[in-house]
Amino acid sequence: MKKLLLIIMTLQLSVAEAERELNLYSGEVVVSSQGEDDRNAAIPEALIQVLHKLSGQREIPLSSALDKALVNARNLLRSYRYSSVDRTGPNGDVTTELRLVAQFMQPEVDRVVQQVSLPRWQQERPVVEIWVVIDDGSRRVLKPIEYNYAWESMEDIAANRGLPLSWPELDEEQAQLIDMRLLWGGFTDYLIKRGAPEDGVAIIAALRNGPTWNLRWNLVSGEHSWSWRTSDVELMFALAEGVHQMTDRFASVRSIAVSDQGSWAIDLTVAELRGADDYVACLDYLQNLSIVTAVEILGADPGRVYFRIELNASTEYLHGALRRGSVLLPADTGNEYEYVFFH
Repeated sequence: MKKLLLIIMTLQLSVAEAERELNLYSGEVVVSSQGEDDRNAAIPEALIQVLHKLSGQREIPLSSALDKALVNARNLLRSYRYSSVDRTGPNGDVTTELRLVAQFMQPEVDRVVQQVSLPRWQQERPVVEIWVVIDDGSRRVLKPIEYNYAWESMEDIAANRGLPLSWPELDEEQAQLIDMRLLWGGFTDYLIKRGAPEDGVAIIAALRNGPTWNLRWNLVSGEHSWSWRTSDVELMFALAEGVHQMTDRFASVRSIAVSDQGSWAIDLTVAELRGADDYVACLDYLQNLSIVTAVEILGADPGRVYFRIELNASTEYLHGALRRGSVLLPADTGNEYEYVFFH
C-alpha cells in the first residue's frame, strides 16, 4: 500500500500541472492579414471571446477592470497562429477566411474573470447533438445541404461561446428509419431511445411561412428540458438567436456565481477501488474537474483512499459535478463515494 501511495503521489504532481480545456482559453478572430497591426487589433477581441466562453455570458459588462485587461491583452497571450477556414455563402460560393487563433495563459485569464466579477461556467460541458428538420412548404428534410452556410454559422456561434455541438451521422438507410413525425413534433425522448446522448440533444423544427422562418426548439439535458421559438426572414439569423438562447440555458444551470467562488476544502473517501489502475484513474478524474484546485492523499486502506480536495467553488458544486459525471456514486455515509468508472 505504501508503494501504491508513492505511485499515486508521483502521478498527482504531474497530473496537477496538466492543462485542462485549453480550447476554452483560445479565441479565433477573422483578420485581414498576418501583419502586426491587424494582429494587435484582434487580440483584445479574442480575449473577449474567451471571457464569453468561460463565463457563459452573452454580453460582458463594461468596467474599468475589463478595460485594463483588454489594454493588457497582449501580455496575457501564450501563443498565436493563423488558420484558413472555408466559408459557404447562401448562393453556394465558397470563400476563405484568414483567422488569428490566440491562445491565452489560463491562470492569468482566470484572474481576469475574478477581477471583472464574472460567473464561471463550469468547464465540464456536454456535447449537444443537433437534429434540425426543414419544412419549406413542399417537403420536410433533415439538415438539407443547401443550407450549409446556416449550419456553419451555428457551429461558429456555439464555438465562440464555448458550447460543443455535434450532428447525427446517418447513412441513407438510417435516415429513412427516422420517424419524421416524432422528430417534427420535438420528441427528444424518441431520439434518446434511439441512442442520442441524454446529456444534450436538441430538435429544431423550421417552417417557412411566406418570407418568414419560424423555428421551434426543444432541448433536453439530463433533468433539464426547455422549449422556445425564434423567427426571422433569414434562416441563418433565426438559427443564430436560437443557438445563443440554447447556450444561455446551459450556462444558467452550470455556472458558479461570483459569490460562490473562492477557496474551500473537503475530505472525501472513495471506496470500491480494485487496484492501482483504479486509484490512478480516480485521481486523474478528480484533478481534472474544473472546480478542483488540488488533491491531497490523506491515507489509504485496501480498496479505499482518503482525499482532501481543495476547491475554487463551494462544496455543493463538487457534489453536483460528481453526480453528473457518474464516475463516483454517493455511498450511504457522509462524504463517501464508490468508484464505478470501469465496472
